[in-house]
Amino acid sequence: MKTILLVEDDPSLADGLLLNLEAEGYQVIHVDNGNLVLDEFGRGNFDLILLDIMLPGVDGLTLCKKIRAQGHTLPIMFISARSESDEKIEGIVAGGDDYITKPFEVAELLARIQGIFRRQAWLTTRETESEIYEFDGRWINFKTFQAKGPGGRSDLTRKECMVIKYLVERAGEVVSRDQLLDAVWGYHIYPTNRTIDNFILKLRKILEDDARDPKYIETIRGVGYRFALPDRK
Repeated sequence: MKTILLVEDDPSLADGLLLNLEAEGYQVIHVDNGNLVLDEFGRGNFDLILLDIMLPGVDGLTLCKKIRAQGHTLPIMFISARSESDEKIEGIVAGGDDYITKPFEVAELLARIQGIFRRQAWLTTRETESEIYEFDGRWINFKTFQAKGPGGRSDLTRKECMVIKYLVERAGEVVSRDQLLDAVWGYHIYPTNRTIDNFILKLRKILEDDARDPKYIETIRGVGYRFALPDRK
């Protein structure tokens, strides 16, 4: 049974979500004030946080950043009435895995939750032969979300880890930005291709000798990217 921490201050919406999530077999803990979230989070073992942004006390974006700063990698989905593209991207940059705009259909929310858990399961599969992928004195640990490059060891976000895993599993193949968006974020129309480029830049800074002249994560102009590796382990 998956356990969800629901952070929502609208009583009617919270009651409806509790009813539907529990009917789907999830165990749900509800918090209605941002000041209580970190304490509740510390007491539980959660698989997902559904997090409203506009909360009494501490807002959702700040809470997400604090949770990520503590090294926690569990999925976080924002629930918000703020629907502008820049606000959605802000949620992703803060560490969110998804962002659903109020009002929404419960069926869509449930589908997105299932998608998050499906991608989470893919991230932990052994398709890369080992949880640690090594090449040319570098490595990526898909379990601990860490990587080591010329500059030393670095922590990866969940999404950064998913992006590089998708490329590694298709080493030598050209992968489009749309393929990455669908595999890592799902079918939604955000984030933009520009956001994908920013993720690639961060990975290059960790793994490449020179991020401006990449040897491993190549840009295929007008198409996407290719993980080029002559001696794969």
